[in-house]
Amino acid sequence: MPDVDIRVLRHRDNEAIPEFANGSFSRVDDAIGFAPQLAVIANPATFHLGMAQPLAKSGTHLLVEKPLAATLDGVSQLIDTCRERGAVLMIGYNLRFLPSLRRFRDLLSQNVIGRVLSVRCEVGQFLPSWRSDTDYRQGVSARSELGGGALLELSHEIDYLRWIFGEVDWVQAALSRQSTLEIDVEDTAHLVLGFVPGADGRRLVGTLSLDFIRHDTTRSCTAIGAEGSLRWNGLTGSVERFDPGASQWSEIFCHQHQRDDSYLEEWQHFLECIKEREAPLVAGEDGLRALQIIEAARQASVSGVQMDVAKRPSENRIDA
Repeated sequence: MPDVDIRVLRHRDNEAIPEFANGSFSRVDDAIGFAPQLAVIANPATFHLGMAQPLAKSGTHLLVEKPLAATLDGVSQLIDTCRERGAVLMIGYNLRFLPSLRRFRDLLSQNVIGRVLSVRCEVGQFLPSWRSDTDYRQGVSARSELGGGALLELSHEIDYLRWIFGEVDWVQAALSRQSTLEIDVEDTAHLVLGFVPGADGRRLVGTLSLDFIRHDTTRSCTAIGAEGSLRWNGLTGSVERFDPGASQWSEIFCHQHQRDDSYLEEWQHFLECIKEREAPLVAGEDGLRALQIIEAARQASVSGVQMDVAKRPSENRIDA
C-alpha cells in the first residue's frame, strides 16, 4: 500500500513523526477529522472504547488490540455501531494465526486422540523480564487503571480455548497477588472452565493457569483424549502426540515462528476482510465473549462459588 497516509494519535504533544508515519495528532477530534478508512486501537485497554466508538460512528474499520476493553461496559454498543455502519471490527488475538496452534486445532477436530476428556492449559512469564528495557511497574500489565493483571493481559488463552473447544458454560477461579512484584493487580489466576456439553450430554472440563511470576517462560496446552494426548508448545511451535502404550512424546508438527509472523498474518487478514467485506476470524463478538468469561472469573474469585457465563450459541466446538 505505497500510497497510504498513516497518522498516529498520541496522548501528548510531540513534534517528532514516528517512523513510517506521515504525521501525528494529539487530539481525538483531529484524528476523527482525518476520517481514516481504518484504525488500529493500541492504547491501554481502559481507553479502547473511548477511541473506538467515535471512529466506529464515522464508519472506520477497526483492529483493536486485545482485550477488547477492560470491562463489559460499552462493548455491545461498539459491536452494534460497527454492524450498523458496515465497519469491520477485529480483535487482536493473534495466536489464532500461528500455524502450530491451527494444526493443533485441526488435529483435534480430526479426532486423532479420540474424544477429548480433559484440557490443561498454562501460560506464564516473570513480568520484569517481558520488556527488560522498561520499568515493569509503569507498564500496562502492572497497573489496574490501565487494564493490567494476568487475567486480561494473558487472555489469549481464553480466546483460543473457546475457539478450539467451544463455548464456556461456567467458571471457577482464584485470582491473587502471590509475589512481591510492585503491582496493584493479580499476578496469578487459576481457572476451571466448564464447556457447553456436547450432543451426548458429556461436559468437557479444562484448567487454565495464568501468571506473571514464573521464571521458566511457558505457553502450552495439552488435550487428554480417549486414545492418547496432544500437546501444543506455543514457544517452540511444536505439536506432540502421546499414544497409548508409548514411552515418550512424538513430535508430529513443528513451525518455529518469528515474533512478527502472526501479527503480519493478522494484518493481512484484516485488510482482506475490509476488501472482501467479510467477517474477521476474531470478530467483536469473540472479544465480548472473552470478556464475559473474564467477568465470570472475577466474580467467582470474589464469591468463592462457580459462576455461569452469559449464554451464547456454540460454534466450531469439538465434541467432548
